[in-house]
Amino acid sequence: MTTVKRGTIEEVREFWNTRPCNIHHSQEPLGSLAFFKQVSAKKFKVESHKLAFLNLDHVRGKRILELGCGMGTDAVKFAEAGAHVVCVDLTPAAIDLCRKNFDVRGLSGEFYCGNIEELDTFLPKDYLQTFDIVYSFGVIHHTPTPSRVIQQASRFLKKGGELRFMVYSRYSYKLFWLMNLHKEWSMGTMDSLIQQYSEAQSGCPVTYTFTADEVKSLLGDTFQIHSIWKDHIFLYDIPSYIQGGYAIDKAFEGCSEESIRQMEKELGWHTLCVAHLN
Repeated sequence: MTTVKRGTIEEVREFWNTRPCNIHHSQEPLGSLAFFKQVSAKKFKVESHKLAFLNLDHVRGKRILELGCGMGTDAVKFAEAGAHVVCVDLTPAAIDLCRKNFDVRGLSGEFYCGNIEELDTFLPKDYLQTFDIVYSFGVIHHTPTPSRVIQQASRFLKKGGELRFMVYSRYSYKLFWLMNLHKEWSMGTMDSLIQQYSEAQSGCPVTYTFTADEVKSLLGDTFQIHSIWKDHIFLYDIPSYIQGGYAIDKAFEGCSEESIRQMEKELGWHTLCVAHLN
């Protein structure tokens, strides 16, 4: 990983509490069923690989712990598929929205506000070694010490349980797009560039990126990796997308679906991993 200066957990909490992820993806009344449905539709359209990654056909009856649930876009999918879901997020704003997302759909779940590096300080002790799946999508790279999250996940998973997560890729189309946009062509500045502009709202206090080898190092001997791969390039013209449209960016006009899929395997922004607790 990198040596760029990272923020504190308090700064991370403040950043995300004032701007919950995807909160601007709908113009419907905040917290309404229409709002959550529109956010979900937009999210799964632009990140179409996510539905397969959720593996919904195999979660019925499972206990799932989601780390960094946000407003519950993925968590409600698990619950609707028959899983018992425990949702954790660092910020009160996200937990409040997540709870509402469940409520307006008539779903049940559990909700905890806390630091995922310290799960054992606020989750019930009898939850240790009880979860079939620990799931986290786009969150572990935003916490100051990712290795602590992995350690905590191992404590709450059953033996042989599954850790399913996404972190940002070290080398991606997004990196090179940002380098071109900001005319920063030194690889020595890539870490600070990514941290500043990794999200729609600039200035994220903590953003790590990972190679496959760095993910393997992060998991160490605690987990056995089942699969690891890269996916997802944002294909849309940003001004159009902000206005609610889905016009393809000029860089991808004329590209076949096959060529884009191949590009995503090499330069995808998302590194996805499925591993099992040893």
